[in-house]
Amino acid sequence: MPSGAPLSIWDLFQNADLVVKLVMVGLLVASIMVWAIAIEKLILYSRTRRAMDGFEQAFWSGQSLEELYRALASRPTHSMAALFVAAMREWKRSLEGQPRSFAGLQMRIEKVMEVTIQREIARLERHLLVLATIGSAGPFVGLFGTVWGIMTSFRAIAGQQSTSLAVVAPGIAEALFATAVGLIAAIPATIFYNKFVSDVNKQAQRLQGFADEFAAILSRQIDERG
Repeated sequence: MPSGAPLSIWDLFQNADLVVKLVMVGLLVASIMVWAIAIEKLILYSRTRRAMDGFEQAFWSGQSLEELYRALASRPTHSMAALFVAAMREWKRSLEGQPRSFAGLQMRIEKVMEVTIQREIARLERHLLVLATIGSAGPFVGLFGTVWGIMTSFRAIAGQQSTSLAVVAPGIAEALFATAVGLIAAIPATIFYNKFVSDVNKQAQRLQGFADEFAAILSRQIDERG
């Protein structure tokens, strides 16, 4: 590169040491993963919120539980609909198996809904650990690339026996570029992770609230039948 020529991003990457290049490529791949996961989660959480709103509207519309169950049981369900179908399926199995015995039914229904809630939360939290890992480890991986690049630059400076800024600056800039790439990957990962954890907690609270309300409804019906 001619002396005094500006350093482009491609020049910084091209002139970097092999180890630093591998670090930067890995961080760029991690950054792409962050945005891919973020887009997938934004779409998933938006659909889940709409599904919850639609189900609550149908549930409280006055439609009978049997009709709603028949409409939902024939197709794959998630979120509140999955919670409702799981509880109703346990309810119907208990009635068909021992129509005059309701011993333990309330407990079984609550357990089924609890397991379904945990399954739905696991579905919503899938890949969030990747964001947390990139957010916490990205800066340190970039720092490793920077330290390695500075060590390489110092060895090159010692070989040239010159400490002029024109000799020192390119190598230092190439090394610091690795830290910048690490921050580019880590900052969005941390922001998205915090946002998505908050979204999951809100949706988990809605699921738990519906489970409590539905358990109370079924409990009243058990008392009436008992």
